[in-house]
This record gives sequence, structure tokens and C-alpha cells, in this order.
Amino acid sequence: MRARSALRAERLNHARDVWVQVPALPDAVRRMVRECGISPRQAYRDLQAARRLRAPVPIPEATIAFTVKLSRRLVRELRVQAARTGLSLSAIVSRALTMQLARSRGRG
Repeated sequence: MRARSALRAERLNHARDVWVQVPALPDAVRRMVRECGISPRQAYRDLQAARRLRAPVPIPEATIAFTVKLSRRLVRELRVQAARTGLSLSAIVSRALTMQLARSRGRG
């Protein structure tokens, strides 16, 4: 998933740059097709999305799988939190670890 989201963000940023350089939509579509190897339809979609951007899209940081052992209770609580917030388990754990590590650095 990360690779797809990173590629999408990079393509949207490229489309944003193309809009600045090539204001005519047909020319911009052709350039996106040539430079990104995508279909004209996808180029059009990307250019339309890029037109609405006020700033470049941040490129997601690469992630890796990391296995940890947690108590059943904690996993149950994580799943409840995920269902309530709509966040993934990974997002919840990443946020919690980031906050904990930041607090730990502050005490260093």
C-alpha cells in the first residue's frame, strides 16, 4: 500500500508542476502520459486533482512490518479504538510510539 500511495503522491506533485509549466490541458495530459507512463485518462484525473492542490502532497515515509507481542486485552482495546476512530492498528500504534519516544527524548 505504501508504494502505491507514495507513487500517487509523487505523480500528483509532478502534475502540479506540469500545470505551472503547461497551462493547456491537452498538452499537459500528453506530457504526463509521456513522462509518467500512465494512460491519458489517469493523466487527466491526476491533473484535475493537482489543480485543486494548494501545496505539494507529502510523500509517505516507507514502512516495514514489525511484529510485537501484546496482551489480548491490549489488542482488544486497540481494535475498539481502531473501530471507533477509523484509524488502522498501525496508525494508532505508530502515534502512541511516536508520542512516547518524544516524551522519552525530552527527559534525556
